[in-house]
Amino acid sequence: MNNTNKHDDRIATMTFASVYPLYLAKVKKKGRTKKELHLVIEWLTGFDEKKLKGLIDKNVTFKIFFQKATVNPNARLITGVICGYRVEEIENPLTQQVRYLDKLVDELAKDRTMEKIFRVAK
Repeated sequence: MNNTNKHDDRIATMTFASVYPLYLAKVKKKGRTKKELHLVIEWLTGFDEKKLKGLIDKNVTFKIFFQKATVNPNARLITGVICGYRVEEIENPLTQQVRYLDKLVDELAKDRTMEKIFRVAK
């Protein structure tokens, strides 16, 4: 993977509040709900609705967003390609966490079941 420091820095300084409406529009366009999006975000980060709203209102960067998060230990089970990158091969931890979130939102929009999105063992 050809990942540059510039790319990682751009992701770190991007605000979650600027990307959240895009996530919401993407899942709603595919018939999923805001509640489902919030469940996915909570699964990955541990943020409940109140905490998520507070972070959006404070316009935090992705760097701060994930510093405050308790990333689900099963996040390492998220694999595949998103935005042209194989998430399991991303070396920068923050960039990988942001791409995990992107991948989960993508899966939600593609109508995957919550059990699959949450990597529940059968």
